[in-house]
Amino acid sequence: MTENNQNMGDTTDTRAKAYWRENVKLLLILLSVWFAVSFGAGVLFVDALNQIHLGGFKLGFWFAQQGSIIVFVVLIFVYAARMKEIDRRFGAHEE
Repeated sequence: MTENNQNMGDTTDTRAKAYWRENVKLLLILLSVWFAVSFGAGVLFVDALNQIHLGGFKLGFWFAQQGSIIVFVVLIFVYAARMKEIDRRFGAHEE
């Protein structure tokens, strides 16, 4: 392999590692948000949230039953939008 091809391979490898670093960072952030909402609001802060009522149900119950699911669906859309941006930035997007 020539030196030019080797440098090009190093650049590609570096870009691939940076791409996956961004991907994993995004996943960890989004999973942390989901954990905070589902575990925090549904388990840890349930007593405080139960003092508030939403549509006849205690807010703690609502978060445990519906809130974490809704947040998860929203996070899927956030992930898709951010990955589209990351793909474009690293040249991995589909035309």
